[in-house]
This record gives sequence, structure tokens and C-alpha cells, in this order.
Amino acid sequence: MENTKNNIMISNVYKEHGNKKILEDISFSARAGRITAFLGPNGAGKSSTLRILLGLDRATAGTATFGTQNYRDFNFPLAVVGAAFDGIGGVPSRKVRTHLKIIAISNHIPKDRITEVLAIVDLSHKSHSRLGTLSLGEGQRLGIATALLGNPQYLVFDEPTNGLDPMGIKWFRNFIRKQADLGKTVLLSSHYLTEIEAVADDVVVISKGKVVATGELREVMKNIATLEDVFFSLTEGGAQA
Repeated sequence: MENTKNNIMISNVYKEHGNKKILEDISFSARAGRITAFLGPNGAGKSSTLRILLGLDRATAGTATFGTQNYRDFNFPLAVVGAAFDGIGGVPSRKVRTHLKIIAISNHIPKDRITEVLAIVDLSHKSHSRLGTLSLGEGQRLGIATALLGNPQYLVFDEPTNGLDPMGIKWFRNFIRKQADLGKTVLLSSHYLTEIEAVADDVVVISKGKVVATGELREVMKNIATLEDVFFSLTEGGAQA
């Protein structure tokens, strides 16, 4: 029997806003030591699902947990879950190192870890730059550095390669594979299908608030040439192979 201790578990999640159904019976898991891609067109429900998982919104019904715990249950969440979601979220005039220091202190993370994560994401040379001067790609790297501060078991990234140049994308591929190989549980939400195809072990496809496919990448892609073809066949009413 599979050990689900370090899995992300989304179980029968519903979300309604007034009379409108945003999410309907969303169920899937992201397994430890693997990269799970969460895919869907704009408005499909990806962000709503992630917001519920990260405690930013509440489900009408169902559960979204890290192992057996809700995000809200963690006293120091960064020690358990690292998330890059909705941008940097810092004061533009604040320096990069100061930004990370404030987050580290509030989560009881040693300040030495700041130097380590800046080196991991290749931003050491920007440690004294102000947040407002960072490029989009540098901001993405800083978001990843923030997620890594507590050396968490779980990593949740929303559009992590947005703004990265080709070298940055290559770096991210190697980085995220290494994290999975270390046994981390990785959940990626993205619409960059070529990049996802290059790194994902498992995929979950959502359309109009419902999961329309889930499984190992090679199984979902069986008899279909590219992940892009799979995506469009599932989200535009085409037949699934």
C-alpha cells in the first residue's frame, strides 16, 4: 500500500460563489519524490484550487491537505510548505536580503539560510537590490528563494517559469528535478506545456472546474504526440485518446 504521509491530498473539493460552481468534486494527489503538473486553461479553477490548498480561501466542501494537515494548522508554515504564488508581495523599496530576513524571523528560520537560498537561485549578487528594481525573472527567482527558506517538504509553484529567459528555464528544470529527487513533494501549476512536458512525472488536467484527466505523464500522453495535443483534446471538447 502506498505511503501517503508526504503527499498533497485534494479530496472532493467543491467551491461555490453564490449560485456559480467554481470547483466541482476536485480530487487528486501529488506524491512525494515526484513532480505533479496541474494544468488547465484560464478560468478552469487552478488558482482557486491552489488558494484553498494554501489556506487563502475556504472550500464549500471537501479537504485539501499536506499529508493529513491543513495549511492553517501549521504554526510555522514555511518550515513545511514553500509556495511561490501571486508574486513577491514585498515593499518595493525594501532590499532583497531584508525582505527574506523578515520572513525568516517570523518563521523561526536561521538567518544563515538566507545566504544559502540566494545562492541556490543565483541571486546572491542582488541581495542589496531593492525589490522594485528586480526584473520579472529575478522576481520569480526571489519567490522561489522565499519558498525554500524553511527547507520544506512541500513545494507549490504557480507559473514558476513566467519571466525566465531560456537559461533561467533550463536552470529551473534542473532545480525542480533535484528537489523531487531529494524526496520533496512538488506541485506545479503552469500553462507552459512544453516546459511541463520536460519535467513532470504526473499530470492533472482541470477544465471548467472539473478534473478531466489525472495520472502519470506517459499514460496520459499515450498515443498522443505532445502534451499540448492532450491538453487541447481534453479542454476543448475533443475526444480523449
